[in-house]
Amino acid sequence: MHQTTPGVERAVAAARARGTPPALAHYVLALLEEDEGRPAVLLERAGASVPEARARLEALTEWPAPPVSALFDAAREWSLAHRHDPEFLTDALLLAVLDADARFRAACAAIGLDRASLERILIGARADAPVAEPDGATFELPDVTAHTDAGRALDANFNRAREAARVLEDYCRFACDDRFLTEQVKALRHGLAVASQRVPARVLLTSRDTQNDVGTAATAGGEYERASPLHVATVNAKRLQEALRSLEEFGKVFDPELGRELEALRYRAYTLERAVLTGASARERLAHARLYVLLTRGQCSGTLDWTIAEAARGGATVFQLREKDLPDRELIALARRVRAWTRTAGALFIVNDRPDVARLCDADGVHVGQDDASVKDARRVVGPYALVGASTHTLEQVRAAVLDGADYIGIGPTFPSKTKAFDAFPGLDFVRAASAETALPAFALGGISAENVAQVVAAGARRVAASAAVCGAPDPEQAARLLRAALPD
Repeated sequence: MHQTTPGVERAVAAARARGTPPALAHYVLALLEEDEGRPAVLLERAGASVPEARARLEALTEWPAPPVSALFDAAREWSLAHRHDPEFLTDALLLAVLDADARFRAACAAIGLDRASLERILIGARADAPVAEPDGATFELPDVTAHTDAGRALDANFNRAREAARVLEDYCRFACDDRFLTEQVKALRHGLAVASQRVPARVLLTSRDTQNDVGTAATAGGEYERASPLHVATVNAKRLQEALRSLEEFGKVFDPELGRELEALRYRAYTLERAVLTGASARERLAHARLYVLLTRGQCSGTLDWTIAEAARGGATVFQLREKDLPDRELIALARRVRAWTRTAGALFIVNDRPDVARLCDADGVHVGQDDASVKDARRVVGPYALVGASTHTLEQVRAAVLDGADYIGIGPTFPSKTKAFDAFPGLDFVRAASAETALPAFALGGISAENVAQVVAAGARRVAASAAVCGAPDPEQAARLLRAALPD
């Protein structure tokens, strides 16, 4: 079983879409158009024009491609030899494609895709550097002692960072079942592999001296104690950041650009730590939250206090006050009363749109839409302990909310709603995609009722938000009970 990146998988699918069976040129075109962007950047660094190369590749389709497994085998071997990692990136697949046929390789070299030049860039040499030094060439000897000492630190910390990232990836994958965060950590590991290519592999290996490393015998208190998978993830997130900082500093001995590249990876590690740990905290806090009721006085069959008490008895555990047309003074007074009623009912209280009102009435959190305050700005107002939820209508918005540090998301609208007008309905397909993309608590919303909730659950949702189906019902307790009974525990 080959270990591939999402970029490799997308490129193979795109090549197959171009031709059945695909030609070698189809693979190259797909790789140059892949969002991961590595082959296109590589071609630009070699001094070639990507648009011109694409245009000329369209005429090089006479060379059929071997089975994709053969290309994967070659890419894996190259990655093992040069990156010491069986998981290969799109650039390694590009080299494998160019290696598949000598005539195709020569034709590609004529349009700027010279295989030897591209590989030299990947392993740290200049694209225009000669293979051997000409007679009489002079060069300045590096400070070999400095390179050896820095190499020891780099080798240890590249290993440490890769190991910590792998542990973090396994937590996101196996403990959280979170596809998006797993891919984000995997992408960071790939960035580490690429950065390591700026330092010749021989420098790293020959600098290693594990037997005489004074640090191998040093241990810290608690180093062998881990209370939970979350504790494991927390410790390794910090270890990753520490290793990246050391890599950044010692990397500058070899190449300032390496320091900048590692600095960018360190910042990405900070963002991922927040997303992973915020998600864990939110899953714990919302572990039993399945039914979320949206409250608007004008759409309730009874008073708000009665509706909250009845719906809570039926299984609702989160209530959101959605009153868009009230003057601020009236809204704040109402929100304070709802705060008291939800506290009596033992339920969480969320204010829609208004982080300022949420803070003034001591609500448990605020919910913002795509046109409201950002998650970041809402968090600045309500503080670190309040919940911040975000409405999402596309997978891109789901991913952004996760990385922005949202505690939960609303996904929808799923069906036409009696209480709110929408221009478009992502529908059940979006519920299915969003539920598979992230483990962050997600409430499907929009027109959900006892009549259609089974479809929402079948699409993967474990939580729903309802409005008219509960607060507009003559018996909110029974309406809530029916919805809650349809949701998994």
